[in-house]
Amino acid sequence: MIDQLVNYDTELFLFLNGLGTPTWDGFWLFITNKYYAIPLYAFLLVLILKTHKKKEIFFTLLLVAVLITITDQTANLFKKTLFLRLRPCQTDLIDYMRLVKDGCGGRYGYFSGHASNAMALATFIGLVLRNHYKYLIFIILFWAALVGYSRIYIGVHYPGDVFTGMIVGGIYGGMIFKFREFLIKKYAQN
Repeated sequence: MIDQLVNYDTELFLFLNGLGTPTWDGFWLFITNKYYAIPLYAFLLVLILKTHKKKEIFFTLLLVAVLITITDQTANLFKKTLFLRLRPCQTDLIDYMRLVKDGCGGRYGYFSGHASNAMALATFIGLVLRNHYKYLIFIILFWAALVGYSRIYIGVHYPGDVFTGMIVGGIYGGMIFKFREFLIKKYAQN
């Protein structure tokens, strides 16, 4: 059963990665670079500052830091301790795939930290702003999905790595949002 899932994941990776062309490489390298998302984060911060009270802003920013730390450390735990699944670019697939970026990244890739962090942030911030900007959550969830796909496109993660990362990120984003609601009810209602 596990072997069959791994085979499907590998076949899907080769198919999706093989769809890439040099024309689109720059776009996907841009999407996958976490530093290029800083303007998006700054824009979302402005929206939060514009629509929330000081204590709510404090709890939101504090919990973003907690969220990224938890999500990132969970991904590292899975990669480096629990699963030790080689990235596709660390296997003999390297002869059949496109590695778009200069390096492969770390040795292990299950699950994608980029995908989990992007989905965690999108879920959390989308929920924080949902009462003020009705459709924003769909836009930033779409952005998180693009980040996830970019990891397959550039050749550093299998689809299963990305899918798991997005699920974990979504769960953590929702949980931390619920914790934020608790903190606001307890400490920020004035």
